Parts: sequence; C-alpha cells; structure tokens
Amino acid sequence: MSADKQFSAMDTSGYVGFANLPNQVHRKSVKKGFEFTLMIVGESGLGKSTLVNSLFLTDLYPERVVPDAVERQKQTLKLDASTVEIEERGVKLRLTVVDVPGFGDAIDNSNSFNSILEYIDEQYERYLRDESGLNRRNIVDNRVHCCFYFISPFGHGLKPLDIEFMKKLHLKVNIVPVIAKADMLTKKEVSRLKMRILEEIKENGIKIYPLPDCDSDEDEDYKEQVRQLKEAVPFAVCGSTTLLEVKGKKVRGRLYPWGVVEVENPEHCDFIKLRTMLITHMQDLQEVTQEVHYENYRSERLAKASRSNGKVTNGTNGHLAKEEVFEDDAAEKDRILKEKEAELKRMQEMLAQMQAKIQAQQQ
Repeated sequence: MSADKQFSAMDTSGYVGFANLPNQVHRKSVKKGFEFTLMIVGESGLGKSTLVNSLFLTDLYPERVVPDAVERQKQTLKLDASTVEIEERGVKLRLTVVDVPGFGDAIDNSNSFNSILEYIDEQYERYLRDESGLNRRNIVDNRVHCCFYFISPFGHGLKPLDIEFMKKLHLKVNIVPVIAKADMLTKKEVSRLKMRILEEIKENGIKIYPLPDCDSDEDEDYKEQVRQLKEAVPFAVCGSTTLLEVKGKKVRGRLYPWGVVEVENPEHCDFIKLRTMLITHMQDLQEVTQEVHYENYRSERLAKASRSNGKVTNGTNGHLAKEEVFEDDAAEKDRILKEKEAELKRMQEMLAQMQAKIQAQQQ
C-alpha cells in the first residue's frame, strides 16, 4: 500500500524521472571504461616520451633503449604502440600511445609520412570492418584520436618537414602543435615563436584541432578556461618525472644552476594547460575523429567501391574490366567471410568456456 502511495505522490508532483538519464549514462560509461589513442610525432631528443609519462603519471616505456647518433642514422621509421590501463577514482582509461621513433632523423625524410598515413588508415579500415562484423558490441577503438606534433624550440618557426607533415595529416587526424623543451626559451622568445608558428600554419592552410566554442549558458569559469587554452596554442611545454623539493613542497621539475623549472607551474610552461585541454576535451576529440575524419575515410572507401562497380558496366575494356572487378570483389568477399568465420569460432570457444565454468561451479 505504501508503494502505491509513493507512486501516486510521484505522479502528482510533476516529476517524470528522465532527469536521471545522465546518471544512467554516467554509470554505464564508468562501468565500460574509456578508450583513447594518442599519437606523438616529432624529431628525436625533443622529450616526447618524458612528456607523455608526465601527463599520465605512468611509465609507458620501461624497457626502451635510447639509440646513439650512429644507430639513429641506420634506424628506419617504425611505429611503436604502447597500451596501458589507467584507473583513477573508479574510472578506467585504456590509453594507447603511438610513438614514431626515427621520425625526421634521416637525411631524406620525403617518405617519413607514408608509414604514419598507412597506420592511421589501417585503424580506420579495421574499425570499418569491425562495424560490419558479427561482434559489433565489443569493437575495440584503436583509431588515432589526437596527434601531438612536437616542434623544436631551436628554430625560428616551422621547418619544411613540420609543414609537410601537418599538410599530409591534417585531414586525417586532430593535430595539436606542441613546442618542446620550452624551458630553453625566455617568455618573450616563447611568445614570438608561438606567433610565428600560428602565422605559418595559417599561410599554409593547415587545419589544427580547433577547441570548440562555449555555449552561451556555460559557466563563466569554464568559458575563461577555454579562452586561456585557445590563447596558449601552440602549447609550450616541458616534462619531467623527477620530484624536487621547492620551498618545502615536492614538485615535478627540472633542476638548473639558476633554479628549478616546475612542470606544473603555469608561470613556467603550458604543461597544465595541455593536460587540461586533453582531459576536458577528450570526448570532443573522439567525436571529431568519428564524425569528421572517420566519416571522410568511410565516404572515400564507399566512393571507391562504387567506382569499381561502375567499371563493370562502363569499363572501356569491356570483358577484361569486368573480370578484374569480379576478381577483386571475390577476393574481398573471401577475406570478409574468413574473418567472420574466425570471429564466429572465437565466440563459440568463449561460449564453450563459459558453459564449462558453469558446469564446474554446479558440481
């Protein structure tokens, strides 16, 4: 009877209950966990690994051996993906960091972009195949959501390699330009370098990740935070995992004869602003990847497939064109069929294991 009264009282109060929907989404998201892939690109010696370890308070490269100058000349460009599970206050993040050792170290860097472009396209292709597969609920998202591009502080702006790289990738991934080792520069030098980089980015028609504008009903503090983040681009940063004591407090920083550069001090560098941008806009970076970059790739793939089909009816070589297209289609269908069969086999094995566990528990 009391339950009936409770329901009737709720009905007459004008409260339906859908205001609780965000809490449901929150609980479901926390239970599932989050996935994020960050690519870091830049020349050797710019502190990329140190910065990433500083950002996420973890050691992503415990067994990495740093090559010397001679080994770097022989080193070929390769991509190194490291995945780590981070948990903070019950929220799990599956972070994948894709590093590109050897980028920009060769005398001829004209082919430096190909491996990176192929990797990004491979992740889009894998996601596209998984979307049309049998096990769509458990798709692992390895698409690159953000690319930190490290710019040397020792120049007077962007190098030709920097410009060429960003022009090649700006339509495929969210690029965030980062000035490395900013503790090597004075505040005036940092300001001048930032202005020069932004001018060159605009002159070359490069599209970097645009921080989204705030809605009119947003909190004033949040609006101010976004304004400061926009003004800080490109972020001038330095990283360190070393704890030092400054005025009785433990801080992460770099010790010099003239003093200590505190990594997390906004007066010393933009480290805090870069981390804030990444954490507070992580969802937006994923949405832009899904709705813009991935959709562009998907549209191109579908257009390419339709053009291939068009050759069957409009091919100038008639019978020969038809045979080539049919062979391509048959090979593609065989590959997809084999992948689905393998996926079905894995699911059956998992089901068998679960049934065996249930039977063992019942005994």
